[in-house]
Amino acid sequence: MSRPAIPPSSLPDCASDSSAVDAAITSRRAVRRFLPRPVPREVVEQILRVASRAPSGTNIQPWQVHVLTGAALRRLCDRLVRAYDRPDAATEYTEEYAYYPLQWCSPYIERRRKVGWDLYGLLGIAKGDKPAMHAQHRRNFVFFDAPVGLLFTIDRVLELGSWLDYGMFLQNIMIAARARGLDTCPQAAFTPFHRVIAEELQLDASRQLVCGMALGWADPDAVENTLVTERAEVDEFTVFRDR
Repeated sequence: MSRPAIPPSSLPDCASDSSAVDAAITSRRAVRRFLPRPVPREVVEQILRVASRAPSGTNIQPWQVHVLTGAALRRLCDRLVRAYDRPDAATEYTEEYAYYPLQWCSPYIERRRKVGWDLYGLLGIAKGDKPAMHAQHRRNFVFFDAPVGLLFTIDRVLELGSWLDYGMFLQNIMIAARARGLDTCPQAAFTPFHRVIAEELQLDASRQLVCGMALGWADPDAVENTLVTERAEVDEFTVFRDR
């Protein structure tokens, strides 16, 4: 039996809200320094509740979120920083999945380099200054001082389609946060340290780390938060066909 249609009068007037939605999307950015101002738990719950409306194949909803604040957040950050600073970190800690391509090519390598040097330029980090680069990358592991750290896991039995669904869930979180005046930074930097995170959070072996995300109030005086990344024009990535 088919479901009855929803009366038009009960549907939200999305057209009238388009400017607010567009503003939330276009103002989203990766914030790399946050204020120490707490985010109320009920606000985090609101964001996650809205984000959970993301579509997923046959509605399996593949996401699981760990929300860290206070002592729990500081304890994990301390462990991550110690692991990252180990001389053998590059060989001791490796990713379970390749987030980035194993071999870079154009135009992706140029885009990657540009955003990196744009950020380092704002921070006054010169090419070849490895200690400064190491210190800046280390800030990932304190969630850029955000009061809320989010870690996302997925069941290992799930396949690529569920990872695509997961991306929509993550995007929803970032947009819902912007709608409330908050900012985020999605972070793949955590993936090499999945064993450290799994041990600290006592994750079941069936769960795989997807990524992390900082959530909080952006520091308006931080120079790194002035970075605005470029986007290709629509005609560069779109083909319209009408016959």
